[in-house]
Amino acid sequence: MTTATAGALPSPPSPSPRARRPAHWRVRFAFLALVWGFSFLFMKVGTRSFAPFQVTLGRLVFGTAVLAVAMAVKRERLPRGARTWGHLAVAGFFLNALPFSLFAYSELTIPSTLAGICNATSPLWGMVLSLVALSEDRPTRVRVAGLGLGFLGVLTVLGAWQGFHGLDAGGTAMALLASLSYPVGWIYVRRTLAGAPESHLSLTGGQLLLATVQLAVVTPLFTDIPAQVDVLPLLAVAALGALGTGFAMLVQYGLVAEVGPTTAQMVTYFVPIIAATAGVAVLGEDLTWSTPVGAVIVLAGAALTQARPRGRTERSAPEVTAASTATPAATATATATEGRRSEAPSKPSEPSGLPEPSEQPSCPVPAPAQT
Repeated sequence: MTTATAGALPSPPSPSPRARRPAHWRVRFAFLALVWGFSFLFMKVGTRSFAPFQVTLGRLVFGTAVLAVAMAVKRERLPRGARTWGHLAVAGFFLNALPFSLFAYSELTIPSTLAGICNATSPLWGMVLSLVALSEDRPTRVRVAGLGLGFLGVLTVLGAWQGFHGLDAGGTAMALLASLSYPVGWIYVRRTLAGAPESHLSLTGGQLLLATVQLAVVTPLFTDIPAQVDVLPLLAVAALGALGTGFAMLVQYGLVAEVGPTTAQMVTYFVPIIAATAGVAVLGEDLTWSTPVGAVIVLAGAALTQARPRGRTERSAPEVTAASTATPAATATATATEGRRSEAPSKPSEPSGLPEPSEQPSCPVPAPAQT
């Protein structure tokens, strides 16, 4: 659940070589890959007792609670100013409330395996949108080739050659729309919150709080109180929110600060693999040859869309992260502006216009989740 996260936050401090042992970042990296990969399983289990909106609301409540505790410990305050709150409300909708809900609804009719792979298309959507909305993001032949390869992988996963036989069109469309929502949110954040003076934690907490309020208003209008609540779905929703959304955001931020956005964003490519493995091994979902083959093609295309021209280093290239993650989402993992700001002290910026969950500070993404 893509899990998958997003918002514009100030860049993390430059890590000290002696601050941590090299192995520590690998532990964080593995944690993010596992928790975001399992987010799709958690959503699937959660919908056994709760309506999709209720799963999303629970996820946001637990995630916001984790960030609230972190803010209290660090004595951080929520952002101030109506304009900032207005931008955070839009960011919370596109990076949390909308994609989380779409993924939850999609898993009523499609396997968690397919939802996890759909989440991996966020970098592809991000490149398409960035070419339209971000004038400084110029296409290269390699990135365009990656875009075409990625969508070829999507068609392979969906079984286009056999007329999408056995595929629920509605559920698949919702999962793809969820993955599209992340880069929409990233670009919005990049345009509106890149210069925000508040801390990463402050903006992230405000964004999740507003997304929670949005779901708290909508959920009672479209759902009824569950007649029976089983323990396992409740635990799944708690884990989805506390681990896959709240705690994952904090871990992701630390990971970016320690190893940089380029290395940290590689976690994105492990999320669909773990989501597929969890769906098959734990939930007993079917897996045909086209799913893993198509997933590999999607990830290869997404990797190419992240390629930068020779001579450009991580510190000079603009970036955008995926979140989620779903990724995510999620929130996941997600800051469209944080990566750049840390890389260019003279001018706030962010990741490259292509979704990379690990670079987004404010949205979990599931993303995988983000999701």
